[in-house]
Amino acid sequence: MATDKLSLTLSALADPTRRGILARLSLGEATVKELAEPYDMSLAAVSKHLKVLEGAGLISRGKEAQWRPCRLEAAPLMDVSTWLEDYRKHWEESMDRLDAYLARLQSGDPDGNPN
Repeated sequence: MATDKLSLTLSALADPTRRGILARLSLGEATVKELAEPYDMSLAAVSKHLKVLEGAGLISRGKEAQWRPCRLEAAPLMDVSTWLEDYRKHWEESMDRLDAYLARLQSGDPDGNPN
């Protein structure tokens, strides 16, 4: 079982239902019932998804009498974004090299030698 924060976050994000719940919460707070509406599953099943999201720190739940709204907590998503940034740089550099190579091919010189 994942124990570091990044692993918990990525594990929680691996499920499309949980990603959908986060997308809904990005619009504002919602109850479990509201979050369950678009899915063909029980409230108990949605609650299990919410527990995973809460365990990863991606959501928090209010405690206002019977109404316990869920809200998005974006900090773990920023951690994922920061982690991915190095890979984005790698892919951009790779694409730049590919662009340069394709330009050489189109000019008729795949080795980059002057004509």
